[in-house]
Amino acid sequence: MRHAVRIAAFALVCSPILALSACGSEEISLAKSDPYYKGAEIFDQRCAGCHTLSVAGAYGSNVKASDKEISDGPNFNQRAETEANVLYALRNGGFSGKIMPANIVTGEEAKEVARFLAKYAGSEAKQSASPTRSAAPEEESTTPATTPEGDTPPAAE
Repeated sequence: MRHAVRIAAFALVCSPILALSACGSEEISLAKSDPYYKGAEIFDQRCAGCHTLSVAGAYGSNVKASDKEISDGPNFNQRAETEANVLYALRNGGFSGKIMPANIVTGEEAKEVARFLAKYAGSEAKQSASPTRSAAPEEESTTPATTPEGDTPPAAE
């Protein structure tokens, strides 16, 4: 009887710990047949501890500035990247050289991650309103070459 009570107590104590250990871990939301799946899988294995990208089920970046840690990498839901920038960061340990290990992903795997990030990074970034161009070409400046007093205006500094 005492043995059963100990097992029940152990299960009671450990169940919240097991439940909490699953927090923040999600699955990759791409189909395994998706051409970017391998890159997502590598990103999930090697980069998810410090970076966030929901399509990869990765939530390593902290979103609250007050809770930020040195190991919090950029949130790739908000930050778009190019293949060239990703390959540079992978080879050189990021852009600041502070915490990301150089060559954390290399060779063909690095290219897979770079293609994946170039495709999906920035997907949740707020789009800024871009200025619209008028249909008519802008007119040339009508600034006079001389002032009303006949003097040449001072040169722009």
